[in-house]
Amino acid sequence: MLVGEGTMPEFAGALNQTRTVILPFGALEEHGPHLPLSTDTLHAEELARQVAQRVPIMVAPPIHYGVCRSTREHPGTISLSGDTLRALARDLGRDFYRQGLRQLIMLTGHCGGTHIAALIEAGEALMAELADLKVAVVNIIDLLLEVLKKNPGLVCTKGDSHAGEVETALMQAAYPHLVKGTATEEWPHFPKFILVRDKKSYWPGGVWGNPELATAEQGRQLLAHEADYLAELVKALETASG
Repeated sequence: MLVGEGTMPEFAGALNQTRTVILPFGALEEHGPHLPLSTDTLHAEELARQVAQRVPIMVAPPIHYGVCRSTREHPGTISLSGDTLRALARDLGRDFYRQGLRQLIMLTGHCGGTHIAALIEAGEALMAELADLKVAVVNIIDLLLEVLKKNPGLVCTKGDSHAGEVETALMQAAYPHLVKGTATEEWPHFPKFILVRDKKSYWPGGVWGNPELATAEQGRQLLAHEADYLAELVKALETASG
């Protein structure tokens, strides 16, 4: 069930089919000159929708903002603080629990380290508070790595990450009308250990990888494999002991 599109009776009825909800998280963040600012959100939302076609599950409306650190100086990036994201995730987790949900999957299309850490901290706090709640935190980078273990030929660019081959292919497949051409290959060159103020000077184009290698068919295959993997994770979470 897509929670945001359902009615009150439909929500109540869906509880007879599932007690699991996917809560997609994204970001409003630069994704090079060719991809939409909501790429991370759109990816997580589309993936959750495809999972719902495979297993009975509720899909919550996505959270469109996240914690963005390395892209904060790029035009269009709007960031939350870690405290805000933790509080938001905890509040939503509590209220889904109050409505009868007992398994919570926080699926994040944005994969910044501080962002992921905030969601993990929120998930652990919820489990400490609610003894019968099960929580999983899934970021799409680690999910993709699991997919590529079984399908190593799907991605050509080694180390591809942000607005590169993978994300361009995914957007070409799911939201082609939002893709504005392509971009040249780029790799950021931040100094090791040293924090910098002018982050954009170390990463001017906002691309991490090679978007020129992406295809829509590649994106469709990646989404399908991701959804298959996540559907199995749903089953594992539902049957896991507390």
